[in-house]
Amino acid sequence: MEDVNEQVKRASEAQQKYTDKLLNYPNVVGVGVGYVTRSGERTSEIGLIVMVEQKLPEAQLAPEDILPRELDGVKVDVQETGTFTA
Repeated sequence: MEDVNEQVKRASEAQQKYTDKLLNYPNVVGVGVGYVTRSGERTSEIGLIVMVEQKLPEAQLAPEDILPRELDGVKVDVQETGTFTA
């Protein structure tokens, strides 16, 4: 497995490339780089964190509204954050 710095670099490149596209999905409120979580537990893998107001089961989403699981080899982790306010 590549080192953390290389993972962060690749995830940051994916963030720059795909943020505008991801923000156009319904429910998406932000995109960042961070540790991927699996079953509520943080892993050691760095990925693209897509923040949504409410996380819904794929069965409740239209096919075109399902976020990709990976972009350019970088894992996409959907995390529910609620709405952000200033």
